[in-house]
Amino acid sequence: MSALEAGASVMLVEKGYVGTGGATASGNTTIIYTARGTAERRMSVEQRVRLGQGLANPTFIERVLDRTKENLDRLADWGYPFPSYEDGRPYRGMLRGVDYLRFMRQRLIKGGVALRDQCPSDGLLVSDGIVSGATGYDRRTGERWTVRAGAVVIATGGCAFLSGALGTNNLTGDGYLLGAEAGAHLSGMEFSAQYGISPANSGVTKGVVYFWATFSDASGQALDLAGNRHGIARHLLDGPVFAILDKASPRLREGFRKGQPNIFVPFDRMGIDPFTQRFEVTMRHEGTVRGTGGLLADDRGRTTVPGLYAVGDASSRERMSGAVSGGGGPNSSFAMATGSWAGEAAAAFASALGTRKHTRTAVPAGGNDGSEQRNPSHVIEAVKERMQPLDRGFFRDEASLTESAAIFETLWRDRSWRGPGRTREAEALLATARWATAAALARRESRGLQRRTDFPDADLRGPRSLLAGGIGAAWVSETPGAERRLAS
Repeated sequence: MSALEAGASVMLVEKGYVGTGGATASGNTTIIYTARGTAERRMSVEQRVRLGQGLANPTFIERVLDRTKENLDRLADWGYPFPSYEDGRPYRGMLRGVDYLRFMRQRLIKGGVALRDQCPSDGLLVSDGIVSGATGYDRRTGERWTVRAGAVVIATGGCAFLSGALGTNNLTGDGYLLGAEAGAHLSGMEFSAQYGISPANSGVTKGVVYFWATFSDASGQALDLAGNRHGIARHLLDGPVFAILDKASPRLREGFRKGQPNIFVPFDRMGIDPFTQRFEVTMRHEGTVRGTGGLLADDRGRTTVPGLYAVGDASSRERMSGAVSGGGGPNSSFAMATGSWAGEAAAAFASALGTRKHTRTAVPAGGNDGSEQRNPSHVIEAVKERMQPLDRGFFRDEASLTESAAIFETLWRDRSWRGPGRTREAEALLATARWATAAALARRESRGLQRRTDFPDADLRGPRSLLAGGIGAAWVSETPGAERRLAS
């Protein structure tokens, strides 16, 4: 909307159906609604900085939360039906995903944005080093499409490595690959090892309820875990773990059901009362959807390539969440703020080009090189097998990471499985796994979501950021102050 309001002509090209894709569409999401200078704001910023293990930036967090509040207030002005407290005051700290996205879809259509559903992009166009459009295909007809543009914003979400976590099955890292093919850098990819607790036969990874759980092993012996993901992961390596939400008060139980109803859908279908009956739990890889890594972007959403912008889960959240997961509220706030900043900046960039944006010679930055439909299932399964298991993804060491890197490199250099359609998702999954593994190997310490069993302590040199990228060969570089070198 911000690009549209800045006077730009906007086309939104979506891999699925605009308003139904991604994790937000699958349920409610919390969001941080606080005013600058209040105790609530101070607590929110301090919490992110404390948890970020040296990589979160308080000034940036303040700016994100300022823009988030402004945007939530605008949503209310547009008529979005926020819920209310019992005393009638509006409550703007949560968005009902499906309602919110349907509302925004209609807002975009009424504003004149051209929507193209079921039209995934598989390549960017570049003119003299400046991104100038995108190409792709229509899933319904198979026809190719090309869009010439003054600027491109990548808002494709993150990558959960097809773990089955709710709402993540179409989040395969496509935007990371698009950006890297054009020369963009990524950061925080080693902080992608985010796992969410879920019932064993469900993809719902909403973790807040497990702070009120009692955990036990198969024999019923209580485990002192208190929702600790590290401890749960350790016990899951040895055998099944069970939970019961028996520590929640009656009032809290009612609040959970009202505020996060999708948590209880699988329990209700199975006829289980999770507050009084044990159920088996597992941990599902949420990757960069709830983790940190993504395309490196500055305060206006600009990547390291002129004309290319990245927002939300498609961009790195290091300055917002540091080395840990931002969870729901911080991640949603980051997405809302960066989305509006990037829209404004992209519109300004396109406007400054003038008529040149229509006359530039554009060439593909990457994309599929085949015309025959191929089956990439072995690539997808290899990525899942190396990235999802707790003893390879949650806990890492030199030997396991080196083995994964070698497997990924062999698959990447094999061109025989590449082609149009589904193979592009496989390629993006593999590319994301390569960068995450390379960065995890380079960071020889444990910090936040980077858990190295061979380097269990934090590096005494202190916190630092790592950049990653590369298509032919993946690379990792330690780059303090990298944001100062972003393209203008």
